[in-house]
Amino acid sequence: MEIRTLKYFLEVAREENMTRAAERLHVTQPTLSKQLKALEEELGRKLFTRRSFSIRLTDEGRLLRDRASDLVEMSRKIEGEFRALNEITGGELSFGLAESHHIRYLARVIRTLKEKYRGLRYRVISGDTGQVDEKLDKGLLDFAVLAETPDYRKYDVLPFPEADRWGLVMPESSPLAARESVTVRDLIGIPLFASEQSQRHEIAAWCGDMLGELDFEGSFSLAYNGAVFVREGLGCMLTFEHLVDTSEGSGLAFRPLEPTLETRLYLIRSRSRPMTPIAERFLSAMRGSFADVARTAGAGI
Repeated sequence: MEIRTLKYFLEVAREENMTRAAERLHVTQPTLSKQLKALEEELGRKLFTRRSFSIRLTDEGRLLRDRASDLVEMSRKIEGEFRALNEITGGELSFGLAESHHIRYLARVIRTLKEKYRGLRYRVISGDTGQVDEKLDKGLLDFAVLAETPDYRKYDVLPFPEADRWGLVMPESSPLAARESVTVRDLIGIPLFASEQSQRHEIAAWCGDMLGELDFEGSFSLAYNGAVFVREGLGCMLTFEHLVDTSEGSGLAFRPLEPTLETRLYLIRSRSRPMTPIAERFLSAMRGSFADVARTAGAGI
């Protein structure tokens, strides 16, 4: 099974149309059809259901799509890593990131590196801890930023210098907007949104025995989408400060939780995988950036 054939298969799966896929791949339609038929024969399974104007994946096709995506991505990453061994002007970095205002530290380091290494390329995905961990362990990511204490046995860990503060995002007309802070009792009877991860961990620990009295109406991986629901009057959202625009005129307000709830971020990389030169430069720059923040804080600046 060749990587090129898997790339062909993935393009057809995305387009659900042989003609469009052939155009995007810059091959003839007969060539593409022949490759896919050979793949089905090799696997001994029917991958597509062909219709008049479209192609749909079978159950076996969907399974191959999930597996092939990782294989093609791994192939691309391996090629990039070997090119980077001799590429002194750049290289490629891939990140899996939790959502946080403090990702700005990482962005600033990338900006600085791009000014120095013009050939630097980077890719970013977002997701919860489980999604990011899996891709990091498979070698599909160079680094991840988690909003959960990582396994120090598996990963090299660099804690972020600042923690994220939790609070409630609500319509600015909400009675709770008149408060300085929000307690767990204030949340009883209010439709709530929060990420699934936080409902299992941070929020659950903060609520204690009163967790069962709260009404979690939905969950959002992205704070922006949750804010849309809050703005439409469907409920309030528990999330990090600064992820949602709650400035004057936004229609929303943020109030911190009481007692205070904070979550620290961690930059991690797999201990079992070697680093490319650009990854080493990035990690060194992140350590330097965090040390500067610590010195500034210690000086009271």
